[in-house]
Amino acid sequence: MILSVRANNYLVYSNTTELSAVADMRIKKFYSNVYSQNDFNALKAVCIYGANNVGKTCMVRAINSIRNVLMGYSAEVPTNLYSGDNICSLGISFLHEGNAFSYDFKFDLTMINQATRGFVYERLAELNYDDYGNIREKEVFVRDMISNKYYFRDNEELSNLLGLISPNNILIYTINSEKYPIIKHYSSILRGFASKISVLTMDNIPIEKTIRVLKENQTICKKTVELIKLADLDIDDYLYLNGDIPSSPNHNGDKPQEVALHSPVVADDMFKLISVHKGKRLQSLLYDSTGTKKMVALASFIVEALEYGRILVVDELDSSLHFKLTRAVVSLFNSELSYAQLIFTAHDVNLLDCKKLFRKDQIWFAAKNESGAYLYPLANFTAQKDNIRSDTDLIEKYKKGVLGAIPEPDLISLLINEVDDE
Repeated sequence: MILSVRANNYLVYSNTTELSAVADMRIKKFYSNVYSQNDFNALKAVCIYGANNVGKTCMVRAINSIRNVLMGYSAEVPTNLYSGDNICSLGISFLHEGNAFSYDFKFDLTMINQATRGFVYERLAELNYDDYGNIREKEVFVRDMISNKYYFRDNEELSNLLGLISPNNILIYTINSEKYPIIKHYSSILRGFASKISVLTMDNIPIEKTIRVLKENQTICKKTVELIKLADLDIDDYLYLNGDIPSSPNHNGDKPQEVALHSPVVADDMFKLISVHKGKRLQSLLYDSTGTKKMVALASFIVEALEYGRILVVDELDSSLHFKLTRAVVSLFNSELSYAQLIFTAHDVNLLDCKKLFRKDQIWFAAKNESGAYLYPLANFTAQKDNIRSDTDLIEKYKKGVLGAIPEPDLISLLINEVDDE
C-alpha cells in the first residue's frame, strides 16, 4: 500500500506537497479502514476534495508518473508550470510484502548537447519504527549527481559504479542485475510494488479489461458481473456474447459516443457486451446509461484490486455515478475483509461523511494560493479549535467554507456586468 506521495516543482505544485495515507492511530474510530503491517498503519481509502484546477488531478498524475518510472516506461515528469526550474522531484513511501520503503528521484529537463540530463538524483531507503514510535530511514542507495554523492549500502564496488552510470534511466534499469543480485532484489521490490498500481480517469476508462474478464471467464468474472448489476437496478445479467449479437436498428458499426469508453479494441468486441433487461438482451454500449457504461469499465478494476490486494487510483470517481454507488465502492475498500487501497478525487459533498464512511485522516482537501497548489487533511481541524468532531455535519461545514477548498463563483456579478455592457 501507498504510505505517502511527495511532489515538488511538479505541474501546479511549486513547493513540496505531500499526500499521506498513514493512519493516525489516535483516532479511535473505524479501525477496519486501516491496514496494519509490521507497526505501519495504512489507510485503505483516501479522498481528495477541492475546486476545479487546484491540484487534485496533479496528485493523481504524480502517482502515475512515479509508477511509470518504476516500471521502466517513458518518463513523463513535467516541471512546475510557473517556476522556470527544470528539476522536478517526486517520491513515494510504501508497504510491500511485509516491509516499508521510501523512494525519491529528481528529473532534470535541462538540455545539454541536445540530450536530456534525465535522472540526476535517486534514493531508496528502508523504513522502520524505533522504540519511541518515530520512523527511521536506513539508506539502501543514493545516486546524487547534483552533490556528487554515491552510496550503496555495504557494497563499495556498486558505490563506485553509481557515479559512472548514465542518467537516462533509474538505477535498477542501468546496472546489470544478473551480475549484481542485490540490484535484482531491489528491482523486484520497486517493480513489484509499481505493478500493483492502476491509475484511471473517469473520462477515459480502458474497457479492455472488463471485456477480457468476461470473454475469458476469468476468476473475477462472476463478482465483476455482480458489481455491474448493482450499478443498475434494471440489469438482470451482464455478459460477453460469443455468438450473434442482438440486432439493432441504430447500430452502424460505430463506437459509443462517450469519451470514457474510447478503446483500441475493435467495435465488434465492444458491441458483444450484452446487458439483460427484464429478460431482453441489449447491446450495452448502445442502450445503457453513461453511468452504467462507466461502471462496466470500472468494475473489473475494482474487483481485481479487492481480490488481489492492488492499489486503485481514480480521478473523479464520482463522475456520472450515483452518490450511493460511489459510497458503496469506498465501503468495499474500507471493509475489514479488504487489503486493497483506493485513492481518488471527488466533488460530491455527499461523500464528506465521518459518521459512517471515513475517518478524519482519510479526507484531504486541495487548494491554491499565490504560491501554488497545496493539500491539507481534515485531521488538521480539531474539536477544540475548529469545532470539528467525528459526528460533525461536514457537508454543512464544507458548504459554508469552514473547511476551505471551495470555489466562490460570483455569477450574479457576471450577469450584472453583461446587462451594463448592453
